[in-house]
Amino acid sequence: MSFNTMEDEPHAPPIQIINKMDQEPIPPWVFYYTNRIYHRPGVPDPDIVNLIGCNCVGKCDPKSEACACVKRQRDLIPFPAENMEAYNSGFLYDKQKRLKHRDYPIVECNALCGCYAECMNRVVQHGRTVAVTIQKTKKKGWGVFAGSKKIPSGTFLGIYSGELLNVEESNERGKYYNSWGKTYLFDIDFYFIPNKDHHGDVVVQYTMDAYHAGNFTRFLNHSCEPNSKIFGCFVNEANLGKPLLAVFATRDIEPNKEICVSYVGDEDNDPGDAAQKDGAVYIPCQCDAPSCSGRMFG
Repeated sequence: MSFNTMEDEPHAPPIQIINKMDQEPIPPWVFYYTNRIYHRPGVPDPDIVNLIGCNCVGKCDPKSEACACVKRQRDLIPFPAENMEAYNSGFLYDKQKRLKHRDYPIVECNALCGCYAECMNRVVQHGRTVAVTIQKTKKKGWGVFAGSKKIPSGTFLGIYSGELLNVEESNERGKYYNSWGKTYLFDIDFYFIPNKDHHGDVVVQYTMDAYHAGNFTRFLNHSCEPNSKIFGCFVNEANLGKPLLAVFATRDIEPNKEICVSYVGDEDNDPGDAAQKDGAVYIPCQCDAPSCSGRMFG
């Protein structure tokens, strides 16, 4: 795993695989471990022609009116008058590079920017920095757990990597996965996606599939009371329909505690959901949270 990702996240601690439940040594290793995104046929390459970089020297100042990345971030904050704290912050990260404002897509500095690699607005692109383990659970198969240190709220954990599919291929794969009663598909249907129907609802164009290729995030289990969440993030991509899927802690995660996301998004169905295709098999939820709905998909 470390060999495949050493260029993407050179400072990432090694991932341990732990099984105290039975004799299975590792999860079924039917995938290529990577942090990369592979564009399948019908999915355009990253749009770098329309990408804009800042001309900042050194580290970007989030209060700067001249920083192009501050402007790009502010352009993606709807109704600025109602969200002045986030708007005036410039970037969504604090000085510890933790995600502070969590209702908006993230715009990071990119390869065209003049700022240093240490700029506070370069987080996701540097990869995982916290320790995680992959462990066998009692009821939910394999899952992802915090390492021996607490993970503070707002910490970047990793990207949900894999193959980026168009809707036709996603639907075909979905039918196959539904026969198993599981899925590694994640529809990119964040509220800010520009492709919408006449009702104003997002029309899904692309889906991430972590079955054949992916990283530890493909083992993230569902919880009705999650402690992490997937956010849209733009780095070297100007196409607003194709953000990276960045996983951040949304609460402090104590050492050795399981890291979980919600497969059904927020209550207001804001960010993207784990994809349900026609004929989906509904699986009972085993999260055991006090507010558990009893099923994984709403």
